[in-house]
Parts: sequence; C-alpha cells; structure tokens
Amino acid sequence: MKELKYLNKYFLKYRFKIILGILITIGSKIFALFTPQLIGKSITLISNQITNPTSPDVFRNQISTYILYIIGAAIATGIFTFLMRQTIINVSRHVEFDLKNEVYKHYQKLSIAFYKRNRTGDLMSRISEDVSKVRMYIGPAVMYTINTLTLFIVALAYMYNQSPSLTMYTILPLPFLSISIYFLSKLIHKQSTIVQTHLSTLSSSTQEFFSGIWITKAYAIEKQTEQKFSDLANSQREKRLGLSKIQAFFHPLMLLLIGISNLIVIYIGGKQYMDGQIENLGTIAEFIIYVNMLTWPVASIGWVTSLIQEAEASQKRINEFLKQTPSIINNCELETKIDGSISFKDVYFTYEDTNIQALKGVSFEVKMGQTLAIIGNTGSGKSTILELIGRLYDVQKGHIEVDGIAIQSQNLDSLRSSIGFVPQDPFLFSDSLKKNIKFGKNNASDNEVIEASKMAVVHDNIINFKNGYDTILGERGITLSGGQKQRVSIARAFIKNPQILLLDDCLSAVDTETEEQILNNIKLVTKDKTTIIVSHRISSAKNADIIVVLNNGIITQKGSHAELINVEGYYKDLYQNQLQEISS
Repeated sequence: MKELKYLNKYFLKYRFKIILGILITIGSKIFALFTPQLIGKSITLISNQITNPTSPDVFRNQISTYILYIIGAAIATGIFTFLMRQTIINVSRHVEFDLKNEVYKHYQKLSIAFYKRNRTGDLMSRISEDVSKVRMYIGPAVMYTINTLTLFIVALAYMYNQSPSLTMYTILPLPFLSISIYFLSKLIHKQSTIVQTHLSTLSSSTQEFFSGIWITKAYAIEKQTEQKFSDLANSQREKRLGLSKIQAFFHPLMLLLIGISNLIVIYIGGKQYMDGQIENLGTIAEFIIYVNMLTWPVASIGWVTSLIQEAEASQKRINEFLKQTPSIINNCELETKIDGSISFKDVYFTYEDTNIQALKGVSFEVKMGQTLAIIGNTGSGKSTILELIGRLYDVQKGHIEVDGIAIQSQNLDSLRSSIGFVPQDPFLFSDSLKKNIKFGKNNASDNEVIEASKMAVVHDNIINFKNGYDTILGERGITLSGGQKQRVSIARAFIKNPQILLLDDCLSAVDTETEEQILNNIKLVTKDKTTIIVSHRISSAKNADIIVVLNNGIITQKGSHAELINVEGYYKDLYQNQLQEISS
C-alpha cells in the first residue's frame, strides 16, 4: 500500500465529498438493515397468528403496516445508495482528471533525452491504463470498502444484540476467509505487475506497427509483423489468464463460506428456537437475510483486494515516472525580452544515450539581424547546434550566450517562445491545415494564415485541395508530399513572427525555384531578426552573412560565400559539385 500513499493528497483535496459519501453510506446501510428487522417481525407476527389467532382486522392492519415500512425502507435505501455512488464515484473521476493532468504536465516538463529513452506506447499506457486502474481503487474499491465495513459493524452489532451465540457461529467461517484473501492478494499483486508491464510493451509495439505501416507494406512484411503482434498478444493473453485464474478463486470461495454460514444459521438457530433460547421464529429469518446481505460485501472483499493490488502495481509505475526529474530546468522566473544575438564559446556536447560526441570546441557569434548558415556532412553536428539554441539539451563544456547572457540564465519560456523552429522532419498534427499553421500562433486571423502560407509558397497548393485550409491531414501529415509538409511547417514558423528563426534543412524536399522564392521571403520575414539555416545546399547558404562548415563536430571553415568559394576546402568542392549538377 506504500505506493498508494501518493494519492493521499487527493483524498485530502476531496475530503468533504468523501466524508459526505461515508455519511450517506452509513445512512444507506441503516435503512437497508430495517428491512430484515421488519421481515423478522412480520414472520413472528404470522407465526403468532397461526399459534394464537387474533382479530383478522388487527392482523391485517399490522401486516399492512409492516409491508408499507418495508417498501419505504427499500425506497430510502435505493435513494441513499444512488447518492452514495454519485458522491464517491464522482470523486474518483475528479481524481482521475487531476492525476492525468499531473502526469501530462510532467510529460511537458521532461527533456528530449527522456523521450529518446522511453517508448511512446509505454507513456500512453501510464496515462491511460495505469490511471484507470488507480481510479478503480479511489472509486469502487473505496466505496465498497466503506460499504462493507459499515454493513458489518451495524449488522453484527444488531445480530449480537439479538443472539450472541448464534452470531458467533455465523461469523465462524470469516477468519478462514481473511487468511485466504491474504495469500491470494500477494499472488494477485505479483501477477498484476507482470500484466501491466507487458501491456505497456504491447501498446508500444502496436503504436510502432501503425506508425510504420507504410514501411511494412513497402517491404511486404505484413505476415512477419502480424506474427510478431500475434506473439505479443498471445503472451499478454496468457498473463491475463494467469491473473484471472487467481482471481477466479475468490467468488466460489465466498459463496462456499456464505453457504456454510447459512447452514449454520438454520441448524444452530433452529436448535436454539426449539430449545427456547430464541423466542421468535422471525429472528432466524432475520439472520438468514443478514447473512445473504453480507454475501456481496464479503464477496466484494476479493474483488476490492484485486482492485487495490492492481492499483498499487499501476501507481508504482506512475510514481516511477513522476520521480523522473527534468534535466532542463528554468532557472529564471522573470520573463525576459529576447533580441536574438547568439554566441557559442568553445562548446562541447555529447549525447548521453549514445555517447556520441556531436560538438568539439565549437565557437561562433551571430548578431541580431544576421543570418548564419551551417554546412556539413550528415552527422557533423549541425542539428545539434539548433537543439542547443532551443535549450533542448544543456552543454557539458563551454558556454552559449543569448543577448550576452548565459542561456541557462534566460527564462526558458521566453527563450523558446522567441524561437521559430522548422525541423528537418516536419511534424504535422491530424487536424486541419489551418490549425496546423496556427499552431505557431493560436489567435492568428485567417488573413495571417493565408499570408504566412504565401510567404512559405504553399498557398497555391492549399487552395487547390477540396476543402482548402480546412483539409484534415492524416497522421503526421501523411496526406501531404514531403515538400508540402516542409512548407506548411515553414508557414507555422512564419506566422509566429519569431525573433530567432531556426531552419534545419527544411528545404531539402522542394525544387530549386521554390527554394529561391522561400529564401527571398525569409529575408523579408527575418529583417532585424536572427536566422540560422542548416542545409546541404549551397543555394540555401550563399546569401547568409556568415557560413560555417562543420566536420565531425569541428568548425573547419568560416566566412562569407564569396570568401569560401575562393578557398580550397569542403565548401568550394560542394559548390562546384552542385554547380555541375545544375548545369548538367
């Protein structure tokens, strides 16, 4: 139960509703216990009428009164039971809402490195399956626990008052029930942990199967993928069945012990009635009804125990995640204005997950309003520079300054809100084109969306779609071509009007004519703003104020286009090769 202690803050938050629910539960059980008493009195009345007849009218009035009381008690019990569920189950839904938001908020805080180490399916499983298991503990488990305790206390107190000896015989099977539950609970907890962990693996694999469906079809490996999924599903089924087999012991065990209690009541109670120890025959009927009233609460002990064990296994997984601390921390609470000058001073950076050293002593400076182009081979560290400017990672050695202030001392929200980032592999949401573009500025007008699209040279493509800007995209923008996705992503950055624009080889899928139009528009959009362009094309870099050439994390060349084409090296060779490709 130690893992579930984390939820105590929610119990404290909703304590008044929970207390109200407890009071309503007690009220419902008190009214429920009126029924067996009234039935017992009715049977005693009938028994006395048979042995010592009275006036038929008096008997009719008395039995009618008892019937009305029984109906009234049943109605009151139903009303209180409804209110009990509305109160306690609603609390569980509120806690589910709060916990999901807490988990999602923590997702937002965690750094990129965390997402590289964890699979999407596992993260989805924690916020959906695991939180749902926890909700079942807060709602039904708590409700039935309170219900059972209240019923036991009130019912046993009344039963003991009626006949102490018969009560003791009746509850004789309960210690065996407690011992059985103890051992079964340990097995359920162990098996629940295995089931939840494997479910996370299944969710992750399924998500990957769907995301990579085009690759699967392209390589015609549907059968292999189907077999892999089938193996995972079968394994999950076996683990679920293993848990179900353990849980299956509860219900028959409960019914057996309740049945034994009923036999005890009939046998012992009958003997005591015949011996004169019990005066009224209705008392035996009351005890039988009490025992059967306790059937579901006793049976629910097993179910509730199972819910608690499953919830603890799920909460443990949630707690493990919530204990993860973000590696990127906002060290400045005050929002600051970002002008856009950027300076790298002897920066070294190594990716911890792969141990690849991406940058080795990189130094450069780009002032506000200037454009910096970064050229280099694949894996030379170009994209890493952009990630460090957005502070998706922190450097291990060296310094990065923005506006002359260490980047770690800048307000993180201010820094990132001032940046428009167009990644190499653009990500578009399964939403309309308009909303994808407005992602950079939620309150943008339709005219702003159109203007940004024109600047990104994608407006003409969009208006030719059947639904224009209201066209709904497939997952990750799959319905668009590579060039269209890149240009929509550029429009998203343009509409934000950022002080710093980072373009990570985002023109690789467009033709040279379109590229030239977009580059000219970038000059207009980024006037008095800082722009950093990562590219493999000289055409994207030639108009930059500063060009740096990266090779294996080291700057090997630096200068303007005019300077670098006259110096032997990577830039001149690349320029001549691409010039020949164009001419041929």
